[in-house]
Amino acid sequence: MTTTTLAVLVPLLPFLGSAAGLLLGRTAPGFVRPLAVLPTLAAAVLAAVVAARQGGGKAIDAATQLTPTGSVPIDLALHIDGFAALVAVLVGVVATCVQIYSTGYLRDDPRYPSYAALVSLFTSAMLLVVYSGDLMVLLVGWEIMGICSYFLVGHYWETPEARAASLKAFLVTKLGDVPFLIGLFALAADAGTFRITGVLGAVASGGLDHPTLIALLLLAGVAGKSAQFPLHTWLPDAMAGPTPVSALIHAATMVAAGIYFTARLLPVFAASAAAMTVLAVMAALTMVGSALAALAQDDIKRVLAYSTIGQLGYMAGALAVGDRGAAVFHLLSHAAFKALLFLAAGAVIHAAGTNSLTAMSRMSGLAKRIPDAYWTMTVALLALAAIPPFAGFFSKEAVLVAAEHTALGERDVAPAGAGWIVLVAGLLTALLTAAYALRLWLRAFRGRGAEAPDHGRQPIAMTSVLWVLAIPSLGFGLTVTYLDDWFDGHPLTPTLTTAVLGTGLAAAGAVITYAVWRTLAARTPVTAPVPHVAHPDAEAGQVEAEALHLPHPAEDPADPGRALLGPLHGPAADGFHLDAVYRTAFVRPVLAAASLVRFLDREVVDTYVSAAGNSAKGLGWLVRRAQTGNVQTYLSALLAGSVVLAIVAVALANAAGA
Repeated sequence: MTTTTLAVLVPLLPFLGSAAGLLLGRTAPGFVRPLAVLPTLAAAVLAAVVAARQGGGKAIDAATQLTPTGSVPIDLALHIDGFAALVAVLVGVVATCVQIYSTGYLRDDPRYPSYAALVSLFTSAMLLVVYSGDLMVLLVGWEIMGICSYFLVGHYWETPEARAASLKAFLVTKLGDVPFLIGLFALAADAGTFRITGVLGAVASGGLDHPTLIALLLLAGVAGKSAQFPLHTWLPDAMAGPTPVSALIHAATMVAAGIYFTARLLPVFAASAAAMTVLAVMAALTMVGSALAALAQDDIKRVLAYSTIGQLGYMAGALAVGDRGAAVFHLLSHAAFKALLFLAAGAVIHAAGTNSLTAMSRMSGLAKRIPDAYWTMTVALLALAAIPPFAGFFSKEAVLVAAEHTALGERDVAPAGAGWIVLVAGLLTALLTAAYALRLWLRAFRGRGAEAPDHGRQPIAMTSVLWVLAIPSLGFGLTVTYLDDWFDGHPLTPTLTTAVLGTGLAAAGAVITYAVWRTLAARTPVTAPVPHVAHPDAEAGQVEAEALHLPHPAEDPADPGRALLGPLHGPAADGFHLDAVYRTAFVRPVLAAASLVRFLDREVVDTYVSAAGNSAKGLGWLVRRAQTGNVQTYLSALLAGSVVLAIVAVALANAAGA
């Protein structure tokens, strides 16, 4: 079987599995789990075969025209280079782990068939984005992911939080997609094609007439999809969905799509120094702001959500200094340990039997009760904090090295100022990341909250996936010396300067956080844990958790985040009030405009319409009164009219004679 045929099957198999799962979900529920896992697993295997055949060498291209458009043609095209081959393997592996994990996590969920089908469709759409060689076909996968995220984030639609989060995710990402679509059309108009190879060829020959405008329009879509400032606010709220969905969105789909798209079309952005500077500033604000916000969160999933935003900022920073190899390397590394973090958090939630105990201030005794989640989450947090030799260290260093080279003028793809912005922000974020990673670990596994009810051992489908993902979280960075051919041929190995600075700052952040925690813990009296009675269902567990009357997280005296942030804690915990700013700047004016339109429609337009109808009705009444059917009345009216006409005629004649 040819490589092209195998590549076509990679996104097709999960799509077919999704369609079959929806059709058989009610009539043959026993087939739902195999249809969720096996097609995705097969796609992951085929993606690995395609990657092995591509080998980081010459890109694989194939195309067939969909339909004549009369202007710029749209082709069903494949373009598989080293980046695409590795990212497709990543998507397949993470999606397979999520599907296997979900069979245990949602084993009693009545909506599991539709959930599994949507996850498969989500996976298929991302694989279409990865392999697509035509921008319009890529856009199809791009938009399908948005629809899938809406339904998956709102899976628990009975809760107002899930409904609001799904709607917010959809609207915020669509806000970026509108200029993104305009940018795609403008890019195709300048390049004369939607084919990615054709677009890159046009850039190389100087064929873009409006590079800055196009790049900025495309960046709006990238900011929405990859949760970059200022369109990042949807991602923390999206935690209202099932935890495996969070793992999929944060690790291998949706948010990765924007970074991957920018990496694929990096020469388009690099054609404008202004666009690269804007991207650098956006990445810097995203990195630092999200790290501060993560340090103030009490909900474990919101900490991880802000962490994802910050790590995506690292990737955007690498792209802003013109190094797509470092960006995609960190994308791959981050996918492994972030998927592990979310799935381990899911094990914590599953152990409590309720989403109510995602607050770290309410956790206690978890290290002994869920050892698999404890040890694997420890590995993932070390990778997140970029401690050597874990995967995050090597990929984060690749970003810092790229920023250093650009700042020192050793690479002229981007302005030197962009390099300094990314380098300084990246080093500061390294310190903050280690601080909030250790804070999460201490409060989740060494906390002194009320111990959650014990709901028994975790299913093997969940714990096995955690250990599978722990392997790349620990060892993927060690492959850095073998990946040069896959990433444009330049090395991604750390340098002494950035390694010492980055690791030193991370160690300092961890040491300071631990010292503050120990000090606060010594001052805080230990209270006796509240006794619990285990409940067999999540709903009862939720009622039990809400009945504890625990102190509000903001009042937790043993939280090192409050002490470290000081007066910044309140704004950081609320995401620096960006949602309030958007409500004031956008939502309220739109609602006011809608109220004005409603008033004009009811009081002005309806008044004119009603007046026109009433006038016709009155005229009809007059005509009806005249049509009596009495002949004498008609003759009298005729005679009266004749007399009037005669008088008028005589008067006119006299006037003319005078």
